[in-house]
Amino acid sequence: MKDFFTIIGGMGTEATETFIHILNERTEAKSDQDYLNYILVNHATIPDRTDYILDHSKPNPLEPLAADIKEQSQLHPDFFAIPCNTAHYFLKELQALTPIPILNMPKETVSAIKEYAPNAKRVGLIATQGTLHDQIYDNEIISAGYELVKPTEKIADQTMSLIYDDIKAKNYVDEGLYHLILSQMVETLKADIVILGCTELSVAQQRAGNHDYPVIDAQTVLADRCIALAKEKRGQNK
Repeated sequence: MKDFFTIIGGMGTEATETFIHILNERTEAKSDQDYLNYILVNHATIPDRTDYILDHSKPNPLEPLAADIKEQSQLHPDFFAIPCNTAHYFLKELQALTPIPILNMPKETVSAIKEYAPNAKRVGLIATQGTLHDQIYDNEIISAGYELVKPTEKIADQTMSLIYDDIKAKNYVDEGLYHLILSQMVETLKADIVILGCTELSVAQQRAGNHDYPVIDAQTVLADRCIALAKEKRGQNK
C-alpha cells in the first residue's frame, strides 16, 4: 500500500473507534477511493498511561508503544498518529526510535485554537490526572501566549470519574456530569475555550455534544491534521 499513515490506537478502544469515525466522517469523499489509506493498530493491552505517570512502579506503557512504532516503521508509513493525549508523555522517546514523523497532538490542538476561538485569551484544560500532572499541554498553551486555566481538584476528580468510571468501565457517557464539568470551566473559572484533552472526552462530546460551551476537541484536531497531511502526500505522489 502506498500513501498511508499508521494510527497507534487502543488507548482506549472506544476512543479509538470515535477517532476513526471522526476521521472518516470529516474526509471529503464521493467514492471509496477518496477515503484515506491507513493502518490501525488497536493495541488494547498497553498499560494505563496515567497509572504509570503518577506511579512509576506500575507497568510502563513505553515498551509496547515503542514496539509498535518500530514494527510499523518497517512498513514506511508517511507519518504516525497517536489518538491518546496522555501517551504523548512518551513522544520524545518514541520519535527518537523512527525518522517517520509522529504528529504532536497537544501542539496541533493549541495551534488550532486561533481558528476555533480567535479572541480567546484564557484556555481551559480538562484531561486525565496523568496529562494534568505531566503538563504536556501547559507548556504549549503558555508558549502560544494564552493564560492556562486548569481545573480545580473537584473538577479534575469529576473528569476522572467520567473518563474511567463511566466511559472506560461502562461505555457510558453521563451527559449531566459532562455538561457540569464544562459549565464549571467556562462559567466559574472563566475559560474562553476548553481543550478536551483526553480521547474519552471526545467520546463524551460525540454523544453529549448538545451544549453551547466553547470546546476544542484534540481528537478532532488530530483527525483534521491527518486528513490534510494525507491528502498533501497523496497529491505529491500523483
